[in-house]
This record gives sequence, C-alpha cells and structure tokens, in this order.
Amino acid sequence: MTKPALHALCHAFIEQRIAAARTAMQAAQESSSSETKSSAGDKYETGREMANAERDRNAAHMQQAQQLQAELARISPDAACDTVRPGALVSTSLGRFYISISAGKLDGTDVFAVSVAAPVAVALKGLRAGEQAVFNGKEVRVEAVE
Repeated sequence: MTKPALHALCHAFIEQRIAAARTAMQAAQESSSSETKSSAGDKYETGREMANAERDRNAAHMQQAQQLQAELARISPDAACDTVRPGALVSTSLGRFYISISAGKLDGTDVFAVSVAAPVAVALKGLRAGEQAVFNGKEVRVEAVE
C-alpha cells in the first residue's frame, strides 16, 4: 500500500471520529434541551447536567480529532523518507508502521498508523534500513523505510 493511500485512510479515520463526536454532541444537546421541568426539580437538573457533561465530553473528543487532523496536515505523504520520521512507512521485523497519527491498524491493511510519540516510533526514530533498535526488550530490525 502506498503512503498517499495510507494517508487517506488516516484522514478517513479522523473524519469518522469528528462525525461521531458531532453526532453525539447534537444528541446530548437535544437531550439537554428536551428535559422538561417537573415537580421534582432535582430530576430535571440532574438530567440536564448529565446531558451537558456528555456534550462537554464529546466536545473534548472533537478537539482531539481536530488536533490529529492538524498533525496529519503537517505530513506530506509524497515526500521520500530514508530515515524513520513523520511521514515514513517503515517495514520492521515487528510489522509495518506509518509514522503519522495514532490510529492503530488501518482498515484493510497490515499497517499500523502510530504517532511520533508512540514507544515504537520513539525507539526507531532516525534509523535507516538495515539498522536495529531495542523495543520492549526485543531487537527490532528496520527492513525498509519509504
């Protein structure tokens, strides 16, 4: 799989997270707005506060997804890489990693999208094909960097 295709899968991952957060925020807002005042005022206030807390939690998820989007925007998938750095597709003895954002295993691929802060990315940072590092007590060989 090419780096531009992996980059597109990362974008799709972020878009799904943004859409899910937006939908959940709207549902929480509607829930908060639809709470009707009853003779048991405490029940009304509790329901409203729970809906507001849910909306706030989803707003935080939205903000995180937007930060991921900004991180991904700084990466050029067309740039050639000869060392492990942001934007590199790295084949190792452990598997294949796209150094970009933390998205886990990308759908339909054998590639894991990991952020530059991920322990495996930190261990491999700056290495070239043929070099080795120790990660979780194991020797990891960098087989290729694209």
